[in-house]
Amino acid sequence: MSDLVDSAVETKEQLVSNLRRVISDAEDLLAATAGQTDSKMADLRARAKENLAVAREKLADATAAGRERARQAAAATDDYVHDNPWSSIGAAAALGLLIGVLLGTRR
Repeated sequence: MSDLVDSAVETKEQLVSNLRRVISDAEDLLAATAGQTDSKMADLRARAKENLAVAREKLADATAAGRERARQAAAATDDYVHDNPWSSIGAAAALGLLIGVLLGTRR
């Protein structure tokens, strides 16, 4: 189960990293077109800057919220396992058996 959680966290971190890279590239593009004085281009640049600022803020909020939810889920799981060790062992064994059967039939 921990591997699954670690995999999900890695995937999310890669997504966040990719979004940051896109935001950075868009900012670089805006900087590169700064010399163009056309009024439509200026309006477009202003809207793009506003949208990038909003995207950066929402990305930061989503990242913080995701981390907090992950901490809460980990704490709840830890509490449950400590309160119900035999149920947790049984569930893990059943899940392991199911995965083993599914992997065994794929061959």
